[in-house]
Amino acid sequence: MPLTWLPASRLLWVRVAAVLFTCTAFSVAAHGAVLPHGGMADWCIFCWAFSFACSLLVLLVEQCSLQPRIPVSWSNFPITVACYASLLCLSASIIFPVFFLKNQTVYGEVRDHRIASTVFSCLATVAYMVEVSLSKARPGEVAGYMATAPGLMKVCQTFVACVIFILVSDPVSYDHHAALKWCMAVYCICFILSMAVVVLCVGECTGCLPIPFSKFLSAYGLLAVIMYLTATILWPVFQFDEKYGRRGDSKKLIAVAVLTALNFLLYLADLAYSARLVFVSS
Repeated sequence: MPLTWLPASRLLWVRVAAVLFTCTAFSVAAHGAVLPHGGMADWCIFCWAFSFACSLLVLLVEQCSLQPRIPVSWSNFPITVACYASLLCLSASIIFPVFFLKNQTVYGEVRDHRIASTVFSCLATVAYMVEVSLSKARPGEVAGYMATAPGLMKVCQTFVACVIFILVSDPVSYDHHAALKWCMAVYCICFILSMAVVVLCVGECTGCLPIPFSKFLSAYGLLAVIMYLTATILWPVFQFDEKYGRRGDSKKLIAVAVLTALNFLLYLADLAYSARLVFVSS
């Protein structure tokens, strides 16, 4: 079939920029940054490579007009990719200089490569944020769920939960009291349900639910707010009160407490938006 190339647009050029920036970031890091194997180095490379691959896929599909052949909702998939990529590149832009530039005794070309990777990672983050801004639904506009504020918040909720999982697992800091195990259950249950919503929307499977999707969102949103409220209270009480026996890195424990409160606010805002949002899924 003949290829149909779409006219240039701001969104197109932003996506091209994101692809170039992420490609440059991981190429420079892999070529001359002399990074150790494993740990945060692999995480940063993954963030850039994953974002590059997904953005390149979106770019090729749209420019070749292959959307009808892709078994996903194209009103939801590109903005979901952009939102996850912006968060991944943002995390790499923070982690990479902290671990591989600050207080590191590296000079010459190695340091130059690391600085270049950091700069291009920051540029990629900005490009993805601009893409999300251009793609998100405007008031009164018919759009897929993931292009709305609650849809974008679902992405943020799952990403924050993933960061929490990383922080509490090395070392394990939730197994010395039943209340902390409940907090871990909250993180897991809400992550699974939020990710299920993302998958259902991107896969155009919302009609498979036994109840209307809007009612499912409202019921789940209320449940998540209540559960995260308990975790927001219990985690700092049972981690920082010495009579319950503090364990683990205090900085990581504080970070988990802050991220738990952040996710509680995200779920609360999500519930408020979902209660009044009217959208049409394509």
